[in-house]
Amino acid sequence: MAGQQTLSVGGGQSARNIAVIATPSTVEGAPGLFWLSGFMSDMASTKAAALASFAKEHGLGCTRFDYSGHGASGGDFKNGTIGRWLEEAAAVFTACTQGPQILVGSSMGGHIALLLVRHLKAHAPEAARRVKGIVLIAPAWDMTEELMWKQFPPEARAEIETQGFHMRPSAYDAPYTITRDLIVDGRKHLLARVAFEPGCPVVILQGLQDTDVPAAHTRELLTFLKGDVRLVEIADGEHRLSRPQDLDKLYAAIHSLL
Repeated sequence: MAGQQTLSVGGGQSARNIAVIATPSTVEGAPGLFWLSGFMSDMASTKAAALASFAKEHGLGCTRFDYSGHGASGGDFKNGTIGRWLEEAAAVFTACTQGPQILVGSSMGGHIALLLVRHLKAHAPEAARRVKGIVLIAPAWDMTEELMWKQFPPEARAEIETQGFHMRPSAYDAPYTITRDLIVDGRKHLLARVAFEPGCPVVILQGLQDTDVPAAHTRELLTFLKGDVRLVEIADGEHRLSRPQDLDKLYAAIHSLL
């Protein structure tokens, strides 16, 4: 993939090589777009590639990367946790972006986008001030607890507790592994319905036909996400929101933040 670089994250046995594609803005003062993929997705997905093309067309920077165990990055997917992927997002943001940025997070990437802002505000306030806007696409906030553990049938929970994993059927591909570590670590990284002010405007896109991240889940986010937050609901939209008309709404959301 053209322009791909590798960033080493973590140390010792937890070190992993993260694949990154970062292009700078060509218009002076223009922000960069920082893409955060969903669970089991990657930076070559339809939305990520479309975002990169949009950024190039408008002179905006664009940074995409793959979480460990995803796409072109190293590591085993089964070792992945919200904490590891958040660490990688923070490392890429710090090392590979400059100037103002707009975060664009899809599904789990929406959850990690909010966690990234919370992390930066606590540990790197100057970097946090570079986040000038956030676009969330079907944001799977507190995914491991709200959309996995609480929704799993008793037999799936029992498998996770006794054997350490559960093979989860997928509507898009082969069954995938949900580990006990993913669930337990996820509990350390919950928004937990605590009021949170990201410090920048937020636009949320949500399909009303989404069965993976239901509209009610996204609407609940508005009860504790404070500040300038706007929800755009798409009546016939499903989870991926990657149709041309969905991408047009994504581009409009970014324009509104510019």
